[in-house]
Amino acid sequence: MTMKKTLIIAAIAFTGATMFTSCKKDYTCTCTTVVGGASATEKHDISNATYVDAKRTCNNYEDQGNQNLPGGTTCHL
Repeated sequence: MTMKKTLIIAAIAFTGATMFTSCKKDYTCTCTTVVGGASATEKHDISNATYVDAKRTCNNYEDQGNQNLPGGTTCHL
């Protein structure tokens, strides 16, 4: 294999590897709870997380809010 082909393959491999890594950011999960026509909104800061981890954490906040009143709380990033 020539040096030129080796460099091209290495560049492609590096580019492919960096495309599939997820950078970490700060997210805000906003939860709204509605009970009897009254609503309350609460925000949760999720620091230094990937999108997938932040989404999972936000879903956990929603699940916790719905333990006592199913369907009363909705959360989103």
